[in-house]
Amino acid sequence: MFPVTESATSKSGIYTPTVWSNQLLAMFYASTCLGEIANTDYQGEIQRFGDKIVINELHNITIRDYVKGQTPQTDEPATEKFELDINKGKYFQFPANSVDLAQSQIDFVNKWTAAAASDMKVVIEKQIFEDIYSSADENNKGATAGVASAQYNLGTADAPIELTKENIVDFLLHVGAVMDEQNVPDEQRSIVLPSWACVLLKGSDLRNASITGDDASLIRNGKIGMIDRLTVYNSNLLKVEEVNSKNVTNAFACHKSAVTFASQLTETETIPNPTDFGKLVRGLQVYGYKVVKPAGMVHCCITKG
Repeated sequence: MFPVTESATSKSGIYTPTVWSNQLLAMFYASTCLGEIANTDYQGEIQRFGDKIVINELHNITIRDYVKGQTPQTDEPATEKFELDINKGKYFQFPANSVDLAQSQIDFVNKWTAAAASDMKVVIEKQIFEDIYSSADENNKGATAGVASAQYNLGTADAPIELTKENIVDFLLHVGAVMDEQNVPDEQRSIVLPSWACVLLKGSDLRNASITGDDASLIRNGKIGMIDRLTVYNSNLLKVEEVNSKNVTNAFACHKSAVTFASQLTETETIPNPTDFGKLVRGLQVYGYKVVKPAGMVHCCITKG
């Protein structure tokens, strides 16, 4: 008699065996770009949940007119302290059942752990993207953005910018101008847009690849390309609100120094399953984030025109 690993299924008296595939169905994950747009300078300093990282920021030295014979004034270099609290955490836990593992040729534990890590990355990024835009400097948002000119309309919740393929490039130029007025460095600027806006951008009047600063393809794993010093990223993790029957997306642009993020997978362990045969596999990731330079963060309220 042949060995049976599962209860047989009868159809017209014929035994139908259950066959375990050696392949898993592919999973889809949202594109993540947090590691590209934010700095992780302090990540190695995390030990555990509840840690606090103190960050010092230099202030500018005053530049004065020289007058012959006048005693020069002395400035004491000052720093401002920011605290980055590692006060958030996400975990996963799943059973590694002895029977399932024996019946399958697949290394379920490693594959499930990798899948959980990808899911955790998406969940954490969504939480951060739905929060950090609100810390943008007051001069970097709204209908009168621009610390010097107040002439750029980046939209409000009640009156968002209606983007089309005809105006989206000009919109990005306005975002860059707002950053210019805050003296944000040209390098390491980025903007995160929803998928529908990226579609408009790809269909806009991009006359040649040089407008992106890239002779290669515009499309690559969420990174669309560069326009006016802004590296454009595609994300489905931005916060969307329904206002006056319109879906308003809270997009944002930032300099890499504006947002700091620190994370650590502090615990990964396998323990006996108290309610079944086999093990429990679980992991804990702790993290913290902060907008440390609000002048380097730009908030845009946009909707599809």
